[in-house]
Amino acid sequence: MKALISLISFFAATRFILFTLLFAGLLLNCSGEVNGPKVKGPEVNISAQSWHQAEGLEYALPEDVGWSSEELQKARLFAEEIGAAAVMALYDGKVFLSWGSVATNYLCHSIRKPLLNALCGIHVERGNISLVATLEALNIDDIPPGLTEEEMQAKVSDLLKSRSGVYHEAAAESRSMIDLRPARGSHPPDAFFYYNNWDFNALGTIFERESGTKIFEEFKAEVADLIGMQDFKVDDCYYQYELDKSIHPAYHFKMSARDTARFGLLYLQDGKWHDRQIIPSEWIAESTTAYSIDETSGIGYGYMWKIFSEDSEFGPGFYYTGNGVHQLIILPQEKLVYVFRMNTDGEFIDPRDDALEELFMMIMDARMQT
Repeated sequence: MKALISLISFFAATRFILFTLLFAGLLLNCSGEVNGPKVKGPEVNISAQSWHQAEGLEYALPEDVGWSSEELQKARLFAEEIGAAAVMALYDGKVFLSWGSVATNYLCHSIRKPLLNALCGIHVERGNISLVATLEALNIDDIPPGLTEEEMQAKVSDLLKSRSGVYHEAAAESRSMIDLRPARGSHPPDAFFYYNNWDFNALGTIFERESGTKIFEEFKAEVADLIGMQDFKVDDCYYQYELDKSIHPAYHFKMSARDTARFGLLYLQDGKWHDRQIIPSEWIAESTTAYSIDETSGIGYGYMWKIFSEDSEFGPGFYYTGNGVHQLIILPQEKLVYVFRMNTDGEFIDPRDDALEELFMMIMDARMQT
């Protein structure tokens, strides 16, 4: 994760402010979580010469949905140059771009948080989780020094917004998270935004206790199976405990690009898959509302989603990044879902700061004028 202060100087124009923040993972990114080894899967590519219904997703020629195959080929060569493992893009529910090992399950890193967001929404609607329940009421604490009386007044909604005011050590923190963590007691609940793994990890504990389920198994049953994810396996996922820091583990998902694209499409469709409402549409609207906004970039934070402002270059939208390089972007006005994955399970070469922005803009600029 690039440090906040050192990256702000890159932003000279609106496009660069928006997309450098998005792709470098500034302010609201959670890059640098410690994760495990790679799981290799088969390679799947859909050529520009094919159009078919396959794997539960509809594929289309780029020209049929308004993109130039010739210009996209230039973007593909650039994607290969910067070390992309898999790239996918969908317009209006149709896959028009599918490059690389789209069936390989890579670590999601921080994209684990929107995945838990989906489960929380399902169980909030069922009445199993209360957004106004406090940590005290839920009997949530941690290793010494445990939570203070003030910290115990944080609500579930505060944790979803990463505004709990609990600045306890947490599992899977990056160096920059540790360096930027405010002092204990410096802010009351819901008064200050800090990208806080303690909040996200404690939410995992709360979810499992209140729902009576396990995160990975419940995701498979309530989301993955229902939207036809092909590659998701519970056994690929794992908890990361750092008991010298906290009793609340990080919950690490592995997911392929094509399954990540399905998840993004589910949110683009307001939680509906075919004729079935899987995630409440009201929850998606609430989750993609910005409760914290950076004045420099205009980027906001909702319930474990990062939010574009309405006056951004491509209109309102939401996204998440993982380890500074994994990307899931949903742009409702553009009817677009975009997925970028790198193999970060082991050693990898981090692209230059503006490379991911450049690739995305090459793809967007490949859209034909009408």
